[in-house]
Amino acid sequence: MYDKILFKVCRCFAKQFHKLSRVVSSDYANLGNLLLGEWEDLELSFLDLSTIVGATDNFALNNKLGEGGFGPVYKGILEDGQEIAIKRLSRSSGQGLTEFKNEVRLIAKLQHWNLVKLVGCCIQGEEKMLVYEYMPNKSLDSFIFDQTKSKLLDWSLRFNIICGIAQGLQYLHQDSRLRIIHRDLKASNVLLDSEMNPKISDFGTTKTFGGDQSEGNTNRVFGTYGYMAQEYAFDGQFSTKSDVFSFGILLLEIISRKKSSGFFHPNHSHNLIGYAWILWNEGRPLELTDEYLGQSSTLSEVLRCIHISLLCVQQRPEDRPSMSSVIVMLGSESALPQPKQPGFFLEKDSNEAHYFSSKQESSSTNEITITLLEAR
Repeated sequence: MYDKILFKVCRCFAKQFHKLSRVVSSDYANLGNLLLGEWEDLELSFLDLSTIVGATDNFALNNKLGEGGFGPVYKGILEDGQEIAIKRLSRSSGQGLTEFKNEVRLIAKLQHWNLVKLVGCCIQGEEKMLVYEYMPNKSLDSFIFDQTKSKLLDWSLRFNIICGIAQGLQYLHQDSRLRIIHRDLKASNVLLDSEMNPKISDFGTTKTFGGDQSEGNTNRVFGTYGYMAQEYAFDGQFSTKSDVFSFGILLLEIISRKKSSGFFHPNHSHNLIGYAWILWNEGRPLELTDEYLGQSSTLSEVLRCIHISLLCVQQRPEDRPSMSSVIVMLGSESALPQPKQPGFFLEKDSNEAHYFSSKQESSSTNEITITLLEAR
């Protein structure tokens, strides 16, 4: 008797699952037409799947550039010889259709020298792909954290990269039609063109505001270990000033060639921000500087950039400068305010470097998503 009941339950479940599978498959199959209707107002090129397959040699492994929360990224070459980078939406990804639509609609409307350019997209069946201009020098992290490649980045190049990132971020915060908060600015999301000009990429987790609004909060925190401001990581509060914090971290990494995530020093247990803060207060800030810079650096510019980075990572968001102020600071020699204690200036209890509190130490990757639970 129990066997018969169990059989009927399993059969019923199987029918429902099969029905659900067909609905999901049908939804994905029809999604392309729906999205094309939504994007009629955008100036976009729509590439068919066969063109993408041909450009990537059927997504050959040797054309794979990397993989992020969105899915894998491939290099491709169109029939006219144009090189492209294809971000292929992964259905199993934590980030998915919402982020895909967000990135397409957003970046299609953005035009700035220091933002990566969207060439087009491909929506066919279950395939959803973004097509970008190809950046031959790949990402900033592949240079600054590589012992050999980092030697190619003299101070002049690094300062140009710093200024370019600042200008791109300032455009997002102030000069575009919407106020845009990136929320995941990091070295791997800064791409370098053939002339080593920086271009900010990956807009899947951005937040946009209209009017004078410049801040918000969320129960789901998307970000990267080592770059998130305290108020965002712990309380879900994001603003243009949380992007400024990330820029300050990036600035420290470019100057020092040290990763914020997993930073380790044999003589103390501070993180990268804490180490920079100690050196600053002890009058030894130049000890933070990458040894490979050597004679190529202008000491006054390096010191000024360290100073600016510490202003950007101050604990209180209201104490941090805006990106427009940062650009003025980078381009002038006027006196700067003294930085206050930075956020996440914490001593650690072990030799292993940790950036966040113990409630986040279970994360096994650099990219993390935190769900903040609120009491009712």
